[in-house]
Amino acid sequence: MSGAAPVVHQHFLNKEESFMYDRETNFPMEDTRNEARIEFTEKGVQNLSSRRCEIIKLSKSGAVIGILTKFKLPQNFYLDIPSARIPLIGCLLKRVHANNVIEARFLRLLTDRDLNRIFVYSTHPNHRNRTLDIYR
Repeated sequence: MSGAAPVVHQHFLNKEESFMYDRETNFPMEDTRNEARIEFTEKGVQNLSSRRCEIIKLSKSGAVIGILTKFKLPQNFYLDIPSARIPLIGCLLKRVHANNVIEARFLRLLTDRDLNRIFVYSTHPNHRNRTLDIYR
């Protein structure tokens, strides 16, 4: 028997593809306050589990999310923003902070229309006078 190391299978997002998102340009974060949900599969089971959270900062490429981090967060999950009617944005977990805040990176860039829709439904004072453009 040769002294070969055992083969370890990892999820495909843990290696090359995840570095792609770290090399992308970061868009400026804007303060917001939106209720949202994180949805993910637990232990490879097919049904989705969900946790309530709050979006604290948002950009086209990522978000800072306030959530109780007492449970095991998955590396990839979906972000659902029901008030703005934006379902299931694919996310990668970038960083978990000790003060119940996580940083997530989106798998696709949000459009300006989606960003505006989120800010219209935000309860943050900076977005108080935003209106929804229904003609776009």
